[in-house]
Amino acid sequence: MTDSWWKKAVVYQIYPRSFADSDGDGMGDLRGIIDHLDHLAELGVDVLWLSPIYPSPQDDNGYDISDYQDIEPLFGTLETFDELLTGAHARGMKLIMDLVVNHSSDEHQWFLDSRSSKDHPKRDWYWWRPARDGMEPGTPGAEPTNWGSVFGGPAWEYDDKTGEYYLHLFSRKQPDLNWENPEVRQAIYAMMRWWLDRGVDGFRMDVINMISKDVSLPDGRLSTGAAYADGSASFVGGPRLHEFLQEMHREVFRGRDELLTVGEMPGVTVDEARLHTDPDRGEVDMVFQFDHVWVDRGPDPWLLQPLQLTQLKAILGRWQAGLADLGWNSLYWNNHDQPRVVSRYGDDGPEHRVTSAKMLGTVLHLHRGTPYVYQGEELGMTNYPFGGIEDFRDIEALGQYRQALDLEGRTPEEVLTVLRARGRDNARTPMQWDDSPNAGFSTGTPWLPANPNYPEINAAAQRADPDSVFHYYRRLIELRHTEPAVAEGDFTMLLPHDERLYAFTRRLGGTELLVIGNFSGDAVRAEVPEMENAELILNNLAEAPVDRTLAPWQAVVYKRTV
Repeated sequence: MTDSWWKKAVVYQIYPRSFADSDGDGMGDLRGIIDHLDHLAELGVDVLWLSPIYPSPQDDNGYDISDYQDIEPLFGTLETFDELLTGAHARGMKLIMDLVVNHSSDEHQWFLDSRSSKDHPKRDWYWWRPARDGMEPGTPGAEPTNWGSVFGGPAWEYDDKTGEYYLHLFSRKQPDLNWENPEVRQAIYAMMRWWLDRGVDGFRMDVINMISKDVSLPDGRLSTGAAYADGSASFVGGPRLHEFLQEMHREVFRGRDELLTVGEMPGVTVDEARLHTDPDRGEVDMVFQFDHVWVDRGPDPWLLQPLQLTQLKAILGRWQAGLADLGWNSLYWNNHDQPRVVSRYGDDGPEHRVTSAKMLGTVLHLHRGTPYVYQGEELGMTNYPFGGIEDFRDIEALGQYRQALDLEGRTPEEVLTVLRARGRDNARTPMQWDDSPNAGFSTGTPWLPANPNYPEINAAAQRADPDSVFHYYRRLIELRHTEPAVAEGDFTMLLPHDERLYAFTRRLGGTELLVIGNFSGDAVRAEVPEMENAELILNNLAEAPVDRTLAPWQAVVYKRTV
């Protein structure tokens, strides 16, 4: 074990446009975050992670950046940002920025220069290619490869100014930067140093494992019935990824203490994560993997699949074992791209919402790794009751809906059923501060409406209620800060074949913690001898288990000397 501070830390993700609106324009802003720093300090979190706040056309809610060294006017100014940073630091919290450098906005000056001429010095700062051999540029099927975009449609956009296509793995307004060009990399590193010099404490790096591409750009595998191919074999974990990350570490992070770097890496394997997070290799401190939030997805993306707990345990257990001796895990249920976990893996009905929200938090936070709390998770916020497609704002949902109906022959209700349950907008409805109009988020019309349940589920009510989800999360966070076995202990999975109970131990020296969570609406007996002669130190219900039987959605943590 090293004494890395972030092993005992808890990170809180803020989605600025949905957190708090200080000026009544319906959009959250930096002043709104400043106004609620005391809420975060009371919760006890150590790090704030801000989703992008840079200038942006907002095609993908700020993940399309048009200027890396300024603040989006909707959110505030650099001076307001400095005030936020100072306020966080004064309360003992660090602040990390979202780094989005796989792609920029098509309105960034770099891209405007690149598309202006084939001869411009910045032409190869992005991926430009001619039409497929023998095909007329701009016609269907003439794209340089058959890859599909994550947001639906082709991954190539024809630009008639120069008669070539540019690559965009996401929106057509998010052209991919060409990391093969050393000038691109040096410009990015200079920008990162600029933010660190300003006082920022690190970065969460968006889809950072897509920055290295197979330069031959081969066609991908086309699945039956699919309109476009999956090209991920050519850009996920590409051939120079480790080289680029190590160069970034040398150029930006080396010699700067107390930073946190986390890489979002869809499709990353345990073996790859060991390399990425090995401190001797100098890449990143931890990665975000997606296996556990894809466990309820079947081979048909438009068919909901219930959670199978044994699969979830196998996945998280594999990651715990794989990074036990080298590297580090990040732990999360929620973020801006995932639906609300209490609606997904818990029970968001009135009888069990609070209990299941607490249980899910217990199981997650007691794993080995650094936990991430997404705004509203500490309140047990739920999915929004979406109606038709007109209720959605997310570019991914809208693009996938059109593709599913127009190209894949799906019915509207078939697609909407999945989007209601899994859509990203579930995480993006306004933070629920109190029972005043719009949940206290804004005095204007919010860019997304507040969940109708805000009169019952809000921060003001929960801070006043000692038995609330909020105060339970405070105790979870405090346990990580005060009990060394939570941060540093070994992890051992128990009951791997049980479909209702999630149980494991954490052990450090002579201290052992036993964690059990009931993922069901039934009372279940836990066949674990570790409960004998142990002290119950955390319980999400008033009553302790009797005869080892956990009530529906109950979570318990025992401690004993071994």
